[in-house]
Amino acid sequence: MAKYIFKRFILMIVTVFIIATLTFFLMNVIPGSPFNEERTTNAAVQQNLEEHFHLNEPLAIQYVLYLKSIVTLDFGPSIKQPTETVNSLLGRGFPISAELGIWTVLLALVSGVALGVFAALKHNGIIDYIAMTIAVLGISIPNFVLATMLIQELAVNLSIFPAATWSSPQHMVLPILALATGPMAIIARLTRSSMLETLTQDYIKTARAKGLSPVKIIVKHALKNALMPVVTILGTLLAGILTGTFVIEKIFAIPGMGKYFVEGINQRDYPVIMGTTVFYSAFLVFMLFLVDIAYGILDPRIKLHKEGGN
Repeated sequence: MAKYIFKRFILMIVTVFIIATLTFFLMNVIPGSPFNEERTTNAAVQQNLEEHFHLNEPLAIQYVLYLKSIVTLDFGPSIKQPTETVNSLLGRGFPISAELGIWTVLLALVSGVALGVFAALKHNGIIDYIAMTIAVLGISIPNFVLATMLIQELAVNLSIFPAATWSSPQHMVLPILALATGPMAIIARLTRSSMLETLTQDYIKTARAKGLSPVKIIVKHALKNALMPVVTILGTLLAGILTGTFVIEKIFAIPGMGKYFVEGINQRDYPVIMGTTVFYSAFLVFMLFLVDIAYGILDPRIKLHKEGGN
C-alpha cells in the first residue's frame, strides 16, 4: 500500500510538472505582450513593465523563474491588477470555488444514485421511464444553456432565486443546479445499469432466500457493488465539474477561481493564468489519486500493493 501511494505521489508530481511546462510554453508561443493593448503606455513605460515582470528575459530564464515560483508557491503579482498577487486571488477565489464544487458533487452523487436505484427497482415501469428521461435531458443540455434557462425562468420571470453573485444560500441554488445536472444524469444512468446487473447475482438471490428484507438487501449487499462503476468515473466527473466552474462562475458572476482564470486569459495576465492552471491541475490530480485509493478500499479484489498496479 505504501509503495503504491509513493508511486502515485511521484506520478502526481510528474503530471503537474508536465502540465505546468506545457502551459508556460503555450503562453509564450502566443505573439505579443500583455502590454501591447495598452495604447496609452509609451515605449519606455512598457519596457520598464516588461523588465519588472521579467518578460524581457530569455525564455530559459523565464522558465527557471516560473519553476521557482511553483516550488516556493509564490506566483508573484498580477499584471493587470498590480495591487493584487496571484496568491491573494487564489486564496480569495478557492474557498468559493471549493464550496461550489463540494455542493455540486454532493448533489450529483446523492440525486444520481437515488434516481438510478429507484429506476432499477422499478425497471420498465413509469418511474424508470421518468428517471431515464430526466437523465437523458440532463446529459443533452450543456450546463451553460441550462444556466441561462434557470436564470430566465427562476430568476427573471418568477423571481424565486437571485440571478447572480454568491452572497447567500439563495444565490447558490441556480449555479449548483446548472453544474450538477449533467453529472447527476451520468451517475443515474450508470447506477441503474449497474444495479440491474447486481440484482441478478447469486449472492443477492441467496440473501433473498435467507429472508432478508428488500431494504437490507439493497443497502447492505447490492448498493456497495453497484456503486463500483460510479467510483471509477468520479475522476472524470470531477474534471468535468472543475472545467464547468469556469463558465458557470462567469455566467453567475461568482468571484471564484474560474472567474479569475477566464479574466486572466482575456487580459493575457500570464501570472494569473499559470498560477491558476498549476493550482487547478495539482488539485485535480490529487483528487484523482484519492479516487484511486477509494476504489481500492471499496473493492478488495484490487491489490494496491501489487507490482505495476495502477
